[in-house]
This record gives sequence, structure tokens and C-alpha cells, in this order.
Amino acid sequence: MQRARKKVLVLGATGSIGTSTLDIIRNQRDRFSCCGLTAHRNRDELERLAAECGAPCSLTAEEGTDGIRNLIERTKPDIVVNGIAGSAGLIPSQLVLEAGIDLALANKETIVMAGPLMSALAEKHQCKILPVDSEHSAIFSLLRQCGRENVEKLIITASGGPFRTWTSDQLKGATIADALRHPTWHMGKKITVDSATMGNKGLEVIEARRLFGFPADDIQVVVHPQSIVHSLVRTADGIVYAQCSEPDMKHPIMQALDYPHTSANFMRPFDLTDTADGTRTLTFEQPRYDDFPLLRLAFDAARNDNAYPIAFNAANEIAAWAFIDGHIGFMDIARVVERVMHYDWSGAIRDMPDVLAADTEARAQARAVL
Repeated sequence: MQRARKKVLVLGATGSIGTSTLDIIRNQRDRFSCCGLTAHRNRDELERLAAECGAPCSLTAEEGTDGIRNLIERTKPDIVVNGIAGSAGLIPSQLVLEAGIDLALANKETIVMAGPLMSALAEKHQCKILPVDSEHSAIFSLLRQCGRENVEKLIITASGGPFRTWTSDQLKGATIADALRHPTWHMGKKITVDSATMGNKGLEVIEARRLFGFPADDIQVVVHPQSIVHSLVRTADGIVYAQCSEPDMKHPIMQALDYPHTSANFMRPFDLTDTADGTRTLTFEQPRYDDFPLLRLAFDAARNDNAYPIAFNAANEIAAWAFIDGHIGFMDIARVVERVMHYDWSGAIRDMPDVLAADTEARAQARAVL
């Protein structure tokens, strides 16, 4: 018996996650339909996509939170893909979960800033948070396959970014043009800089801690330049299980849209020997914590919890954009974040006003350091 088409609302439709989601819908019209779209500023592209889908849209730079809330109420989606970049994606995630709708989540700040609150909302309204980050999508699948009770360690892979082989001295002179030359993924400026500093991997450590409930010391990061293995888990018997696929975000998006099913789709099946010479070499390395200190600081934030993850994210966001705008050097990003993390962020986070207050304070501290 054929399943009914899922109605998909796409937040951040003109970004990389949004365009990949719409490509899936175009290629799987028998299973998915786009019932609505949002974008932040790109009105012309948004209206073009809305006309193609025959769906209503909202330009959030003008309509703000109300535009998303009204679109959710109007379209009544089965699932919402949140591809909004940065902390701006937090409140939209809250609106989706409060409406009792499954959330396919690519916005890691939602969990980094307010993971426990979001999990409580999902439980209260009987809906699911389905991770779309390739690493967390992989862990989500591996925990289902292996049984969470059997897993003792989560292993998150990192490409190493454009500076994986750079020396400490070379890193001091890294420019924005250098940082934006990611060897594997094509992403927006801020997340590409975060990949270069390994701040993005730090955010993923915090996200894994909060999504899956594993202590920070049971999470490991390994550098895997080929970006074929997206994450691994180690079970209690010491065996490691990996999830492998080509580095294409359509895979984790498809997994979230199709949940709880695993179905044939238009993507080419992964083949370990499908290369020009018929071979693949997969390598793994230890991260260089001294040269990429944001990863160490993120583990500290994950261990300390409370408002520390919020402070890490906020300070990193301010510092990364300062580097993008040419105000500070590459290595200064981590220095700003470390200074902000020296403050006391141990206050309990009880509700969304607490989250927003800690975020505002951390941004102020980061600007003061700058």
C-alpha cells in the first residue's frame, strides 16, 4: 500500500539545506510535496521557488517570527525542515515543536543553545527531533541499528577543513580567502569558517551531548579527510560500527524526511570501489587541539553544561563574523571565545528567556573583548 505524500515546510529555502531539500522533493514527487517556504532576504529567489512549488512563502526579514508561525498554521505540514543558519533558527524550531510537528533539524544552534528545552517540548507535544547534520544523522541511525543500551562511545568525524595540514606558524597568517577553501563541502561563509577553526565540530560535540544524552567524555572526535564515514559508535564489546555515504547533504535530509522508513530513492547507492581507479583510501587522525583550541573549549562547554554551550556559541558567532569582516585574525577567533568562557556561565537554564538572556550577555562580552 502506497504511503500518503508527506507535506514538507522548508525554512531557509534558499540556503544549502533548503535547496537540497527542494531537490529531493522534485525527484520524489510521489512521496513528498512542498507546502510552504521561507527565506531571510532573497525575495526574488523565494518567490521563484514558491511559484515552482505552488506553495505560499514568507520573507522572514520582513515578517519575522509571525511569518513562520502563520505559515505553520496555514500549511499544516507533516514535517518541517529547519535550514536557517545561526541562532536565528532557534525560535522557529520552538514554534514547530509547540505545534506538535516533527522537526528535521539542520540548525545546530537550536540544540546547542536550548537542547533540554527543545527535547521537553518534543516530548510534551509528541513529536520528534530528527537530526539533519550528517554526523548526527549517522549517530541517530547507528543508535537505532545497534541499540542505544549497547553503545558506550560516540565517534564524530571531522574533515579537518582547509587547514588540516597547515603548521602552527602558517595558521597565524591564514586569510578569509584561505578559510573559505573547504576541500569537501560547499557551505555558507560562517559555517565554512567554523569548519576551518573546528568550531563547527565543537558545536557538534555539544549537540551530540544534548541530543543523545552521552557524557562529553564518551564522545570522541577523529579527523577523516575523505568525509565518507560520517560518524561511528563503539559498543560495549569494543567493536566500532560506521555509517558511510558520499558527502552529500541530501542523504541525511532524505533520512529525516523518510523516517521511520528506509526506502529506495533517487540517490545513487554508495559503492566503496566507485572511483576512477576502483579504490578508496580512508584515513583517520587525532585532532590537533593546540592548533584548533575551539574544539577543546567546546568539550569544556559540553562538560560544564548550563549556560556554557550558549556562551560558546554566541562568542564564536561574534568572533567568526569579526574575522569574516576583516576585523581580527584567524587565531583571534579562539582567543575571543576563550576570554568569554572564563566568565561564570553556571546559572541554570530554566526557560527560553534564560537562554536569550545568556546569549545576549555572551555576545556583549564578546564584543567587549573585540
